[in-house]
Amino acid sequence: MDYVSALVPPAVMAVAFIALIKTIVKSQGGVNKSKEDAAVDAALVRSDAAKRNGVPEGQGA
Repeated sequence: MDYVSALVPPAVMAVAFIALIKTIVKSQGGVNKSKEDAAVDAALVRSDAAKRNGVPEGQGA
């Protein structure tokens, strides 16, 4: 019975990992993808503008 107790934790972790990957893949794209892309684009524009204006990063523009 020691082999069963030795194999259960890796099996549980494998199942949990597969469930996590499936959840991540399902949450990519879809209806909110354009909103997420727009938010990232806006953040990049703010970051670039701050760098050009000499504002230290994290200080705001």
